[in-house]
Amino acid sequence: MTTANAGTGTTAVEQALSAFLVGHTGAEPEVEQDLFATGAISSMFAMELVVFLEDEYDIEIVGAELNRDNFRSIRAMAAMVLRLRETGDA
Repeated sequence: MTTANAGTGTTAVEQALSAFLVGHTGAEPEVEQDLFATGAISSMFAMELVVFLEDEYDIEIVGAELNRDNFRSIRAMAAMVLRLRETGDA
């Protein structure tokens, strides 16, 4: 079990995403920080985030969920993960 799977509440998902971002970018963004506006992530890196989230939380991010707004901040990504797990779209 990975760290991310150790807890699936909002805080646990946000912490796992923060750790992933720190490990890949060297910066620790705030949970509400616009990651695209600050240059912390690019569209290409967002695809790495998709793979990470799908693997860590056993979800499938497809179609409308691939909207940039779902990846704009740590909080937005955590909300998407929880929504997908809750609705059974995993």
